Amino acid sequence: MVKKIIDGMSLPVRRRDFLKGAATVGAIGAFPAIITRRAFAADKPTVVNSIRSLSNPYHAAWNKGGEAFAKSVGAEYVTLVTEGNSEKGVSDIKAILAKTGGNAVINVDPNDSPDARPIVEAAKAAGAYVVTQWNKPADLHPWDYDPNYVAHISFSGVPYGKAMAEALFKAMGGKGGIVALGGIQSNIPAIERKKGLDEALAANPDIKLLDFRVANWSDTEALEKTNAWLTQFGDEIGGIWAAYDGMGLAAVEALRADGRAGKVPVTGIDGIQLAVEAILKGEMAGTVAWDPYWQGGMGLSIGYHAKTGAFDPSKEPKDHREFYGTGVIITAENAQSYYDSNIKSEPTLDWNDIWGRVSGQIQY
Repeated sequence: MVKKIIDGMSLPVRRRDFLKGAATVGAIGAFPAIITRRAFAADKPTVVNSIRSLSNPYHAAWNKGGEAFAKSVGAEYVTLVTEGNSEKGVSDIKAILAKTGGNAVINVDPNDSPDARPIVEAAKAAGAYVVTQWNKPADLHPWDYDPNYVAHISFSGVPYGKAMAEALFKAMGGKGGIVALGGIQSNIPAIERKKGLDEALAANPDIKLLDFRVANWSDTEALEKTNAWLTQFGDEIGGIWAAYDGMGLAAVEALRADGRAGKVPVTGIDGIQLAVEAILKGEMAGTVAWDPYWQGGMGLSIGYHAKTGAFDPSKEPKDHREFYGTGVIITAENAQSYYDSNIKSEPTLDWNDIWGRVSGQIQY
């Protein structure tokens, strides 16, 4: 059952209404303990996804995966949204841990790397089980918080950032100038993807980086920066590299207003529906799909299996505790087949195949 928490009560709601309203839900710490106990006093743990925003297509797909997993095991499901606010993200998780008495599984994409430590420590203290994704300090490891910190999942941004740069250069004919939009400066995926871009630039001397700007994963900032670039550089811009699909799509919007959409290739990363559709239209040259549906559901599944005793995290190898998932590079060659099997129809996943997409231990 999907639940939203508002005005001191935990209420079952229709999924459509939940998706519309979840982005505006306030902090959950204020609702009465007696209502909390009634809402969560079940043998099964409450499963919780903590993400940035339901208005973000990537995290909206993440949320759908979480819903699907919760339904598969008959567990109560809660979505928390940070809206890019680290303090809110941490405090909301602490509140849900208090309200469930620690009978919870948390799957969290921390807003920033330092946020992971207080989240893990709070889960450990409460007896809950937690899986982190994307962001954490390099010295924070699941095996130091056994058994409650079950796993950390990431995707190596370097090869995929490089792959998207190479796809962009190919679409440009191997020469010309590009501009690039980065994510949050201290954010690990943003850092890694930029490193991949740098590696591709070093290997392609006929491509010139005209400018790189941090746009903080913000579509609005990306649109503003792209518009400024189009004024500043004009026809010198032969391609646009973006560290995230939303920023890439904002760049496409700016190009469309300038009459150049489809003429200046753009690449993104995350594999959201609109980006795949833009590839099919010829307005983008590529993206990388992490499968956020899998992330939202499988992160919960791994934590749930540990919390319910299906496996002991402390006995798992390190490449099951900190691991890279498997991304899919999408270009014009495979965009239609990807669209048909992953977007046009809802993916069918085996939630018991918890290690099926492990592609190696994370390297620091």
